Amino acid sequence: MDLRTSKLLKIISYILFPIFVLIIGISIFHLSFLEEYGNTESTKFIETEMFAHNYLYYVVDNIENAYNQENNGAKMYRKLEDASGNKIYYLDKNYMYSYYNGINQYIDFIIKDKKTNALFTNMKTEDYNKEIENMKNSTKYWNCTNGSIETNIEYINNSNIKYNSQYMFSQLSGSMYSITDRISDYEIYSKYNENKITGLTNYKIIEGIYEFCLENKELPVILLPVSILFTFIIGIYLLWAIGYEKGKKEIQLSYIDKLPYELVILIWAVLITIFLSIAIECLNIANYITIILAIVLYFICYIICAITGITTIKRIKKREFIKSFFVYKMLKWCYIKIKELLKVLNEKTTENKRVFWYYLLFIIISVILASLFYTGIAIILLIGFWIWTYYKLKKYVISQDKIKEALKNIYEGKNDINLNEYELQGVLKEMAIYVNDIASGFSNAIKESLKSERLKTELITNVSHDIKTPLTSIINYVDLLKKENIQNEKVKEYINILDKKSQRLKKLTEDLVEASKVSSGNVKLNLEDINLKELFNQTIGEFKDRFEEKNLKIETTMPKENIEIKADSRYLYRIIENLFSNITKYAQENSRVYIDIIKKMRDVNESGTKNQNEQNGKNEYVSISIKNISKEKLNISSDELMQRFVRGDKSRYTEGSGLGLSIAKSLTELQGGKFNITIDGDLFKVEIEWRD
Repeated sequence: MDLRTSKLLKIISYILFPIFVLIIGISIFHLSFLEEYGNTESTKFIETEMFAHNYLYYVVDNIENAYNQENNGAKMYRKLEDASGNKIYYLDKNYMYSYYNGINQYIDFIIKDKKTNALFTNMKTEDYNKEIENMKNSTKYWNCTNGSIETNIEYINNSNIKYNSQYMFSQLSGSMYSITDRISDYEIYSKYNENKITGLTNYKIIEGIYEFCLENKELPVILLPVSILFTFIIGIYLLWAIGYEKGKKEIQLSYIDKLPYELVILIWAVLITIFLSIAIECLNIANYITIILAIVLYFICYIICAITGITTIKRIKKREFIKSFFVYKMLKWCYIKIKELLKVLNEKTTENKRVFWYYLLFIIISVILASLFYTGIAIILLIGFWIWTYYKLKKYVISQDKIKEALKNIYEGKNDINLNEYELQGVLKEMAIYVNDIASGFSNAIKESLKSERLKTELITNVSHDIKTPLTSIINYVDLLKKENIQNEKVKEYINILDKKSQRLKKLTEDLVEASKVSSGNVKLNLEDINLKELFNQTIGEFKDRFEEKNLKIETTMPKENIEIKADSRYLYRIIENLFSNITKYAQENSRVYIDIIKKMRDVNESGTKNQNEQNGKNEYVSISIKNISKEKLNISSDELMQRFVRGDKSRYTEGSGLGLSIAKSLTELQGGKFNITIDGDLFKVEIEWRD
């Protein structure tokens, strides 16, 4: 078992780690508390110097409040009057000061102004004089009359009151006068009343912590080293195991691990600050709910710190800690851009360097003129410089457009291109020279290609004519031999073979001449309105015997109304004849042949916009579809099948020349139609589109 990938062990470690850290913190607090207060003989909090100091804090502060109430117009006390008409000022804000550690909630006091006989108190009673007499019988009391202190609180008696009072006043009011400077005008009576408030208070919690720490002095001595040991072990394990998952060798990064590290730290700092502030406030307002809330906030802070620590460890282990900083990415981006800039400067092409220096010069001049913007001349120069720069850029763009247009014309097949290279400068001048050379070379290539095509056409025509003369003689003599009364059956067989082969050679020669004429455009068209239904029905009738011989059933789908198209009747018939001839040669016997003639509407052209004919309402076209099943496996593409001398029957056992489909396609396109072949398994489909 790989301990690094154990989810259970990691979960246990994540749970125990904050608990042991909390125990360490509490143990350290316990030890420091014992160091300061552990030597006291009493385990009661009211016997400690801390209690005495806080007690005196509260009493002295209220003396100051009484003085401010009468002399400075402060409103700390609410004015009351007793039955005898004495002035009584009642303080009902016993819970407002947190630095008394809650002791103020248990102290009753009566402060009497000797001059006015006014009473300042936080008690409500019918007889204040009687209450003053009873204060000496309290568990803890502190009275001061005529400069003499009566108290059973050890740390604020006559021997140490001068030091303590000076310290108190320096903290409370910022002045370093003795308490005798203020209390000479007052009589002070106070007592500790532990029954004043019931339930859990801040003071009771502090008292409980104090008594617990003194009663359990040995506890932190045991818990601290044990907790440190387990915390160390768990921390080492987590450092070792974080990032590894079962079945995966490399460190796995999550979405959080891919965030910029500065953002992670910022979120951590904000959340920790917020939750710690709330936790501290909860501890100041001590009760069961706030203590539980403080503990919950501690664990929330731990979770936030754990997430931050985990992503930090993962990044370090993955060796992507530095890379995860946004600053690093910015510096890297700047480095790459500077490197690319230096690479451009080091290239041999002078134009790149020239553009860079021009641009740098533009920035320098703009900065200089902008810095002198407060002067009128600099403004004029800057505006003029910008206008001049715009003019140069505009001129450069216009020159680029000329070269772009020239390249577009070359791409579209135009070769009459001649850029005036003397109007251009720099790299654009070089480009213009190259474009002119390309256009010239392209023109020469076209001329050579046309010349070659013409020579081939002439050669084919001449050879075909040369073949025709002896071929005609052969055919004539074969006809004469067939008319002779020859009794030898073997000779008759030979004569029939000669007849078939000579007729095939004649057909091949005619197809070759026609293909040559059509491809070179050397065909004169006589366009007229042709009834397409009538032509197809007529051709089907002519091929009826050949279709029946192969047992091919013709299935036609045509509209009821007549369909007329603009075409040359001879060449349109030749197209249909070639297609039907192809069917009789290559279609599967005992199968169906589907002929569909449909009139369609074209909404948009290929570019997605309506052409001129469509805008004039002439958006109809005729679709002719002929489908049959091939008897041979079609291991050939449709593009290859339309090339010259290519046949679906690769064995060449049939009498085809391989020119029929090529001639049909060329004749269709010559008359403005579209010719397309689709092969789907053994299905052979021809689609022809013809403008109505």
